[in-house]
Amino acid sequence: MEERGIIATVIIGFIVGLVARFVKPGDDKSGLVMTTILGIIGAFVGSFIGQAFGIYGPNERAGFIGAVVGAIIVLALVNAFNKKRALP
Repeated sequence: MEERGIIATVIIGFIVGLVARFVKPGDDKSGLVMTTILGIIGAFVGSFIGQAFGIYGPNERAGFIGAVVGAIIVLALVNAFNKKRALP
């Protein structure tokens, strides 16, 4: 991946992460880096789910909405894992 592609992925990941955190209610104390990572992982999850359901082709990536949906799924899983870990 060339340099512009990496920078674009990080910027889009950050935007997707912000949208996902805004859409999914709850107390999130994640910082800037975790929001960006959430968005990038969400894009991968959205692509995988879209390809599994035949929405995207084998070499297609998720669009913005697919990436947001993937990020919301990842955020919900992280929150569930953190709540489970916090129980005595």
